[in-house]
Amino acid sequence: MMKFLGLILRRQFSRTSIFRKKKMPDRPPPIDENEFSEAFLKGSGPGGQKINKTSSAVQLIHKPTGIVVKVQETRSREQNRKLAREKLALKIEKLQKGDESRLAIIGATKSKRKASAKKKSKRKYRVLEDEKFKDYQRISPEVYEGIASENQQHYVPTESQVANKRSR
Repeated sequence: MMKFLGLILRRQFSRTSIFRKKKMPDRPPPIDENEFSEAFLKGSGPGGQKINKTSSAVQLIHKPTGIVVKVQETRSREQNRKLAREKLALKIEKLQKGDESRLAIIGATKSKRKASAKKKSKRKYRVLEDEKFKDYQRISPEVYEGIASENQQHYVPTESQVANKRSR
């Protein structure tokens, strides 16, 4: 009974997060096999000898639009084929729908998160600088003037220091 009651109470506080989440548009339908040409290329970059000697990278060219997609994310040809087809479908959808496409919405969400993180970082360092300034304000004016006057006084060498320099 207590466990159930806890779930009800917890649900009440988390209701706002349910409403905040926007529904993503559905994934675009797969593209017809006749609309694109497929080529397998040798990979490059990190991944060892296997990547360099096998033709596991996939390049798709969409014939009507001329969009080219090259994928080499995994060492498996089949997984790269699947990923390339998904990327091509997303790019074509973006070309057709513009800002309402799934790819555009994901990009906008990522840029919002990045901007939010940057804003949070700026706010954090502004608070730290404010705290540092407040520390200076806590010092009594007499003490602060004493510190400032000590820093402004010029260095005057003693007689023994002058004598040591002359003897050299």
